[in-house]
Amino acid sequence: MWKVSVVVPIYNAEEYLVRCLDSIANQTLSDIEVICVNDGSSDSSLEIINSYVNNDPRFKLLDKKNSGYGDTMNRGFDMAQGEYLSIVEADDFIEPNMLEHLYSCAKENDLDVCKAGFFYYYSQPQNRDIECKLPRAFAKKGTFCPSRDIRGLKNQIKFFGIKPTIWSAIYKREFLRSSGIEFTKTPGASFQDTAFNFKVWALAKRVRLVDGCFLHYRQDNASSSVNSTSKVFCICDEMREIDRFLDSHGELSYLKPVMGAVKYDTYIWNYERLCCDPAREFLLVAAKELKKEIETGYLTKKALPPHKWSKLSFIVDDPEGYHTVRQEEKKNEVIVLEGEGGGSPIKRAIKSLKTNGLGYTLKKLFPKARGKKSKKKETSKK
Repeated sequence: MWKVSVVVPIYNAEEYLVRCLDSIANQTLSDIEVICVNDGSSDSSLEIINSYVNNDPRFKLLDKKNSGYGDTMNRGFDMAQGEYLSIVEADDFIEPNMLEHLYSCAKENDLDVCKAGFFYYYSQPQNRDIECKLPRAFAKKGTFCPSRDIRGLKNQIKFFGIKPTIWSAIYKREFLRSSGIEFTKTPGASFQDTAFNFKVWALAKRVRLVDGCFLHYRQDNASSSVNSTSKVFCICDEMREIDRFLDSHGELSYLKPVMGAVKYDTYIWNYERLCCDPAREFLLVAAKELKKEIETGYLTKKALPPHKWSKLSFIVDDPEGYHTVRQEEKKNEVIVLEGEGGGSPIKRAIKSLKTNGLGYTLKKLFPKARGKKSKKKETSKK
């Protein structure tokens, strides 16, 4: 049995594929299989895959007609024989020691999931990485069960709200199969990591978050799902799948309020990435769904900080009015924080103010000033 099976979903990725596959082939953990799932590519991706299959016995090809990300991942996982499963998307690449580091930790602690941080990677105008580590509070917990050991609604929301970077982790194959966890198969859809990630956290019994970043998550691939405005409502399918999953697991019904808060954050993220008309269409649907979550008691005031609840109330009461105000604000946004979620360094402070609140934004903008303030307090105490 292979130690790790790496599944690479591939669709028209010729521009980035060699760097991706090279980074996997050169792992310090050599006992791996690499399953390249070609999802009906029309460019030279298949030829590139075959060049690796023909020269490295660890590489395998699953060639099929285009059926979308969810089906592609499920079929790759079905084919995998490794003790643990890993995902590397075709436009990303990984550090040489990623799989060895995660596998050693997972094996030593008999984990269902071992997860690390990642880098936001930009190739334009020059190569650069922005480190995105996992929350230290959870990393310090050692081995834990997310659904049982994280106490308090706000802490649960914070954990389940960690970016669903499914490719920065490895998963025990037997855990996924015995739990029946797979990807949503909606043809042509996107963001199918959302429901998969929620199910993993809800059902995993032994999890560790490790320090360090190993995967470079490309931000300047124009064809990436995250940059697409054509798939406006795909995220709604994922939320419906999470709802269905919780309904089918009655013992996990206490996670419904967590889902409500995650839905709010996810819908705001989706709205912010869309341009005018698609954004408006999405917001009208989102407002109805979020209102329903409030009415059923699954989205409550105590689940969100005041600035988010205020925004939610505006959206639910008057989505058209909120959209008008928000689009006008966007025209005037100039200074933004660099880092979270990518984008140009000139594209992130007001957005952070709206999403994260004043305190968080000021801390990010003026870290040195905060340090001086702390030193003054220490001096005064002396």
